[in-house]
Amino acid sequence: MSDPDTILLETEEAMEKAVEYLKHEFRGLRTGRATTALVDFLKVDYYGSMTELKGLAAISIPEPTQILIRPFDQGSISAIRHAIEASGLGLNPIVEPKQIRLVIPALSAERRQQLSARVKKLGEETKVILRNGRRDANKHAEALSNQPGVHVPEDEIETLKEEIQSLLKKYEEDVDKRVDEKTKEIMQI
Repeated sequence: MSDPDTILLETEEAMEKAVEYLKHEFRGLRTGRATTALVDFLKVDYYGSMTELKGLAAISIPEPTQILIRPFDQGSISAIRHAIEASGLGLNPIVEPKQIRLVIPALSAERRQQLSARVKKLGEETKVILRNGRRDANKHAEALSNQPGVHVPEDEIETLKEEIQSLLKKYEEDVDKRVDEKTKEIMQI
């Protein structure tokens, strides 16, 4: 990394990736309400190739507590059923002639607490990744003053560090907001 703009840009990209990962993890957490995001990205062994469920079937929510999966190829029903059972979501697929129905059971108070704790833990892990990004960016900022043949003024390096800190603050606030929203969603009965 050779200049302040590159350091800032790469730091922001890394922080953005960390938040995207958190959003991806949150989509897979089961709340008491049906959502297609629960099964969209399930990998199904479709004739020897691992394929996302959303590429194999139409997925809909006929009721707030049900997910309906209509495979485009009826021959894939048993592979889809197997993928759902192996997913660890704790859902029992009901196989009907041309579709699979998933009934989302209400979460117990204890399970809601466990999921809330998991959400907070994921949020904290993401913040650690963000802070590591700040640490690395600050190291690169410090290294600017020692580059042979290039002089970067000290005040420019300090400004860069302040910008890195404000990036961290922005992304940490985003993580906190997402954790709060997901926790409320889980605790809602």
